[in-house]
Amino acid sequence: MSFEDNLKRLEEIVAKLESGECGLDEATLLFGEGKSLAETCAKSLDENKGKIVELVEQLDGIVEKSLK
Repeated sequence: MSFEDNLKRLEEIVAKLESGECGLDEATLLFGEGKSLAETCAKSLDENKGKIVELVEQLDGIVEKSLK
């Protein structure tokens, strides 16, 4: 699933847990799923942050060379 799909599902889980509409067993299952989705989203953000930093560093090198 995409980052956006994972985030949407995580938001759905949070809303359901906050509503108090589910019992303890369902809440426990949802919490576990939400924890896993949050970890997946965080990992995706970290990976993309690394890619962006790398691209910016490459661009900085290109700009510095063109200014010389």
